[in-house]
Amino acid sequence: MTEQTDLSIRELRRKFTKKCLSPSEYWLALEQHIEAWEPTISALYAYDPEDARRQAAASTERWAKGEPLGALDGIPVTLKELIATKGQAVPLGTAAVELVPAAEDAPIAARLREDGAVIFAKTTCPDYGMLSSGLSSFHKLSRNPWDPSQNPGGSSAGASAAAAAGYGPLHIGTDIGGSVRLPAGWTGIFGFKPSHGRIPVDPYYVGRCAGPMTRTVEDAAFSMATLSRPDWRDGTSLPPNEIDWMDLGIDVSGMKIGLMLDAGCGLPVDDEVRDAVVAAAKRFEEAGAIIIDVAPVLTRQMLDGLDVFWRARFWGDIMGLSEERRNSILPYIHSWAKGGADISGVDAVRGFNQTIEMRKSCGKLFAAVDAVLSPTNPIVSYPAEWASPTNDPARPFEHIGFTVPWNMSEQPASSINCGFSRSGMPIGLQIVGPRFGDMLVLQLSKAFEDWSGGVTNWPKRPA
Repeated sequence: MTEQTDLSIRELRRKFTKKCLSPSEYWLALEQHIEAWEPTISALYAYDPEDARRQAAASTERWAKGEPLGALDGIPVTLKELIATKGQAVPLGTAAVELVPAAEDAPIAARLREDGAVIFAKTTCPDYGMLSSGLSSFHKLSRNPWDPSQNPGGSSAGASAAAAAGYGPLHIGTDIGGSVRLPAGWTGIFGFKPSHGRIPVDPYYVGRCAGPMTRTVEDAAFSMATLSRPDWRDGTSLPPNEIDWMDLGIDVSGMKIGLMLDAGCGLPVDDEVRDAVVAAAKRFEEAGAIIIDVAPVLTRQMLDGLDVFWRARFWGDIMGLSEERRNSILPYIHSWAKGGADISGVDAVRGFNQTIEMRKSCGKLFAAVDAVLSPTNPIVSYPAEWASPTNDPARPFEHIGFTVPWNMSEQPASSINCGFSRSGMPIGLQIVGPRFGDMLVLQLSKAFEDWSGGVTNWPKRPA
């Protein structure tokens, strides 16, 4: 039987409408579930169950009158710590930042409040969101619910752990190089990075997106009508849309789908990951798609150029801090950032230009295919205490070869579970669509979820 805390958004709305379950009753059950898990995985920051009870009670009154505020009224939600909520500090995952309450809600938080969602906590991230890890100089170490000795990935570390552990149906992460999809792959959940600007963010930046992290494709799709409403604060925000986000049916017959098993550089793909992704591609082929082996879109020059640019940019962000504050940054990140101190403006621009090369490479590939399948992560897992899959600040981006190009090309991409390793850890399949092909990615993801049956045996609560 499905536990009450495992209900989907639509199931919860149905029960709220029939008055056989109230938002308050659901929250209290979820609160107990979180209390059982949180000491083990440390997914949350600024967790406030008392305020959540107040929000749920207000929602219960609205549902009792038949007057919900919006589609997500009464639905518990977490936001990645980097997403500002009025009155709460935004530590950026680091001990180096002065804790100043945010003056206003970021666009995502504002949209969720407009619809009556119960924002009950933030989720952890590493320093400045710069790692694919749950390691932070400010937050407790976040761990993977499938095996707490292992890393949940990042930088949306707490969001992925919370979703896998069942802290409600919806968690919002951010993604500039894979930070929604990478942890989704390592924790077995569904992570969706929409087209750039589809979900407004503040601050916005090249490649920076936000997206839902959920246990099912449907829950992510359902949230998009709320999250995708435009906001003037994001200069890249897309115009209002009339997308039917729940139109998830698709016939893949005749579709040309690329299968990319080599990222072009970075860590080699584990055999177990490769086998799981090939098996997933065969599911699409059996349904009538034409599977085409495709070459990488990324080169070593592109990835190294991005590394140079990001080091220079980040050093520029922190060089004004006092030495004491800079030294409180996680040593791995501080060591990496110091490499940007001596990068010239010319070299930084040359590095940035490699993002344009990525975009051109991705565009060329999509002139020949309708979608692309690949591993999300090249490796099965790595220790919770590591800062990255290499744990080497000189080689910080060796794991993002399959994910980062699609941020630079502004294309939608998802990660969905496609199997498990012999050690019992989840394996992620990445599904990439053309720019603005958000619905195609969701539809292909839902089709695969239906064929595979999805994840049915989520991690058990700690004893």
